[in-house]
Amino acid sequence: MHAQKIPTAVRLLGFSPGEGERMAALLADAPRSGPLYSPLHDDSLQEPDIVLADGTSPAALAQLDGMRCAPPALLVGGSDGDGHVHVEPPVEPSVLHEAMARLLAERRRALALLSARGEPLLAERRRQPRLGPAIDGCALRRQPPRPGKVLIVDKGGALRDHLARLAFERPLAIAWTDSAPTAVRLCDEMPVSLAMINTAAPNIDPYALSFAIKSQEGAGRTAVVLLVGKGFPYDSERARDARVRGLLDKPVGDRSLVAMLQRLA
Repeated sequence: MHAQKIPTAVRLLGFSPGEGERMAALLADAPRSGPLYSPLHDDSLQEPDIVLADGTSPAALAQLDGMRCAPPALLVGGSDGDGHVHVEPPVEPSVLHEAMARLLAERRRALALLSARGEPLLAERRRQPRLGPAIDGCALRRQPPRPGKVLIVDKGGALRDHLARLAFERPLAIAWTDSAPTAVRLCDEMPVSLAMINTAAPNIDPYALSFAIKSQEGAGRTAVVLLVGKGFPYDSERARDARVRGLLDKPVGDRSLVAMLQRLA
C-alpha cells in the first residue's frame, strides 16, 4: 500500500500555480501498484528523485541546468534534443505515470551501479556554474566541515539512534532533547551545526524555538531544519521570520537524511 512506501520526491519547476496544482494532483492519483510520488515544498531541503518541469519555461530550464548532478527530468512540452525526456501537453495521466515510472527505474539502476562501484550516491545543489558536462553521481565539491553537534528535538530518541547507525564519511556527535528550553541551552553551551526539530514534538512551537536558537550569540552558522508531517500546517513566512533553513517531509528516506547532513553538518 502507498502508506507503507517511502515517497518518491518530485521537484516541480516552472509551472504556473494552477498548472502546478494539476501536476501535483496527477501525481497523487498514480496507480497504487506503482511508486508513491510526493511533490516537494519550495522550502524543502530534500534532494529530488525526479524533476518534473515545464519544458517551455526558460527559468525552469536554467534552474534544472544549475543543479549539481541533476536527477532525471521529465519535461512537459518544449523541444527535444536537450538530453531530457519530453511529454506533450496536455499530458495524459497514463502517459505521465508511465514516463515517471520509467525514469525512476532508470535512476534506481544507476544508483545501484554507483553503489556497487563504491562511488558517491548523492549530490548537492550546485553553487557555481558547471565547468563541463554533467555526470550522474559525480563527486561532491568538498566544503570545510563545520564543527559542532547535530541536535535532535523530538519526543523520543529514535531519530538520534537511527542517525547514529547510518554510515557517514566522518563521525557525527548527536545530541537529543524533548524540551525547548533545554534545546536553547544546549545550543548556547556547545557548538551546534544543525538543529532538527520534529514539528510533532508535543508542547514545542518549532518557529519560536528556531527564533530562540538563532537569536543567541554565535548561532549564525547553526542551521535549523523542521521535520514536517502531512498534518502540520507549515508556514513559509513564519519559517523565514524564525530563520528556519528549510524542511524535510516525513517519512524521510535515509538517502535524504545523509544528503542533508552532508550539506549542513
